[in-house]
Amino acid sequence: MNALLTARLLLVLIALPAIGQPIGLRPPSAVAAGSPVSIATSGAGTATFYLLGPSHAVKRTVQLGQEVSIPGSDLSSSGLYQAIACDSSGCASAAFQVLPASPARFSFLVHPSRVPVNTANAINATALVFDRFENTVLEPSSVAFRFSPGVGEPFNRRVPTELGIAWLQMGSTSKQGPLRVLASVGENAETRVIQQVASEACGLRMQATSGPRNVRLQTEPVRDCGGNPLPDGTVVSFTKIDGAGRSTVDTPIKKGVASAQFSVSGPARISVACGVVLGNEISLGGQP
Repeated sequence: MNALLTARLLLVLIALPAIGQPIGLRPPSAVAAGSPVSIATSGAGTATFYLLGPSHAVKRTVQLGQEVSIPGSDLSSSGLYQAIACDSSGCASAAFQVLPASPARFSFLVHPSRVPVNTANAINATALVFDRFENTVLEPSSVAFRFSPGVGEPFNRRVPTELGIAWLQMGSTSKQGPLRVLASVGENAETRVIQQVASEACGLRMQATSGPRNVRLQTEPVRDCGGNPLPDGTVVSFTKIDGAGRSTVDTPIKKGVASAQFSVSGPARISVACGVVLGNEISLGGQP
């Protein structure tokens, strides 16, 4: 009976399915984008391995108990990755983080394209920093800005990034002309150009030349307070008040000056303005 019982127990043990070792996955906690990584596994036999990332998924057969090698090409997008291994006994999973690689390129924006001189906080420069896989580099880095006005010495600013963005606000310089703005991150550099134009007219004055029945008016060269000439095409308004009533002539600046002509009826007062700036006023006795 003992021999028969032993034989029966052996047959039962042979018929039972083998119970494998539990599956284990041990990825690193974090890795830089584009870097290869090895994930340690535990268990025995083969398993189906899945890698789920922000932009794609990978599936292949692996041998448990050995390391699973993942090439850097499968880890180009930053974000949270999930490693999963499954066999007939079940599945195991583990998560790890892929961080952006070092800065490799950036996008550079400057606003506006035209700005009046001597205007506070008029210029905004923004740089967005990326790695070579187009991931935003969230770790702090530094962006160097170099400003080169047409007149005067260049000057520099260095701005640290916050969440991949470096932002700078500054005033325009005192002289009109192109302002070149160069931004650089490491060996990468880009240039943008802002056109600085004259500000509001300053010290606006006109002169009058009287004829028998009319008066001709012409401004002195129209400049801003920094001595920059206002561009041709800027509108200057001449206003006359006399016995015939009130009349206004709007005329553009040509070759730095503006001119107009009025007929007059009796005593007259004539004023000049450019935008919000008022110039001098001339009083005329008129003709009978």
